[in-house]
Amino acid sequence: MKENINLYKTKLVEYWKGRTPLQKGMFIGLPILLILVISITVYFTSKTILVPLYSNLSPQETGQIKATLDSRGIQSEIADNGTTIKVPEEVVETLMVELAAEGIPNSGNIDYSFFGQNAGFGMTDNEFNMLKLESTQTELANLMKGIDGINDAEVMITMPNDGIFVADEQTEASASIVLNTKPGYKFDQQQIKSLYHLVSKSIPNLPTDNIVITNQYFEYFDLENEENFSGVGTVASQLELKREIEKDIQRQVQQMLGTMMGPEKVVVSVTTDIDFSQENRQENLVTPVDPENMEGIEISVERITETFTGDGAQAGGVVGTGETDVPQYAADGTAGNGDYERIEERVNKDVNRITKEIVEAPYKIRDLGIQVMVEAPDPKDPTSLPQDRLEDIERILGTIVSTSINQDVNNELTQEELQDKIVVSIQEFNGKTVSSTETQATAVLPLWVYIVGAILVVLILLLLFLFFRKKKEKDSLEDMENNEEVFFDHIPDVNDEKESESTVRRKQLEKLAKEKPEDFAKLLRSWIADE
Repeated sequence: MKENINLYKTKLVEYWKGRTPLQKGMFIGLPILLILVISITVYFTSKTILVPLYSNLSPQETGQIKATLDSRGIQSEIADNGTTIKVPEEVVETLMVELAAEGIPNSGNIDYSFFGQNAGFGMTDNEFNMLKLESTQTELANLMKGIDGINDAEVMITMPNDGIFVADEQTEASASIVLNTKPGYKFDQQQIKSLYHLVSKSIPNLPTDNIVITNQYFEYFDLENEENFSGVGTVASQLELKREIEKDIQRQVQQMLGTMMGPEKVVVSVTTDIDFSQENRQENLVTPVDPENMEGIEISVERITETFTGDGAQAGGVVGTGETDVPQYAADGTAGNGDYERIEERVNKDVNRITKEIVEAPYKIRDLGIQVMVEAPDPKDPTSLPQDRLEDIERILGTIVSTSINQDVNNELTQEELQDKIVVSIQEFNGKTVSSTETQATAVLPLWVYIVGAILVVLILLLLFLFFRKKKEKDSLEDMENNEEVFFDHIPDVNDEKESESTVRRKQLEKLAKEKPEDFAKLLRSWIADE
């Protein structure tokens, strides 16, 4: 038995030594790769796929459903910070029906069906009012949950106490609502108005001014109607516009200086003073056509010229004797010569008449300040930042300030005033801020990708195996053909000595002694024993 094992071992070693490195690698790698592919395929095909059974649950509801599933021995998993519970895909529909039949999940809220099940003659007015208020809050919350963008809602209503007397003035109710909104969802003013009217019309004597609506991020949803649009709504829009202007200028400066110094070497802060006063006016201007001579354009010219030359008639009558005569003035005198000339010129000129209806812009930037902190190339050595680079930054900021601020023709900013609105500081940054837009989401490959990949790997391995097998068979046929040609072409030498029987036995014994010394020793012992 031992000799057979050694024989097989010797043959196996000789066969392994006769193989090429590529064949050795194939013999070792193929079984390992095949086992790996089979293991991955079995893992993914036998893995249980969990899908959501319920979503947007409260912690109490999640705990109740988890306890019920564990008592039944059903595999489950809690996800989304305890708001979602997952179960195997094949039992989702069955579990939803069974749990609904058992009244699970039980949120603890009271709806209108509670009165039909638990109302009785022993219920007091206070208990009835409390249950009615609770059911109203629950129904309002359920209505809001059905609105797009709202995951959950909590409603708190404060009802006024009824007066004892009829003449008592009726007080108003109030409501506070907290919405759990979907991340990134934006409500328009029409949706907010609908929420306010939904609550106001559901509760008697509840005006919209007594309603407060906010979300989980403490962001208020204010109602901007015709009554309060000129108040809070305008102020909110002005503040939002101010933030947008500052953000836009800050983004531009950050991008420009970040390209120059590096995105993590610059921090920019922008503050503005916005003038939201609006002005509508009409201007009627009259200006000369020729501003240098302050003259208008001639539209019509009329010239009149009169001349006279001749002798005059002699005066007659008695000197100063008539009733209408001038005393001491002779009524009759001597004749004389005379000339007469009259020149009259009428020129009509027109001027530029300009009528302007001016509507001022909705806002003006009255003042602007830019604060910039930069980090030197060597944070420990502020002097490593060249002075010319610092001056370039100040000139860039000065240009931005001068072009952004609203300046009158007679009120332009001087260089000193521009420098007062710019602050450039060289500091060592101890921390780096990372924007939320820089976060990257990792993609999860679906199961079918792995299955297709495993099939492709198996096919490639099969093709390689067939290729090498065919090549090996081809090499074997070529070797056989070569051996046959050598066998038939071999001509024994006539000078070769013909071996005798004793010579053949001697060579066999020598070969046996070399290859199998133990068998040779046994043969010798048997011969000695026979003798």
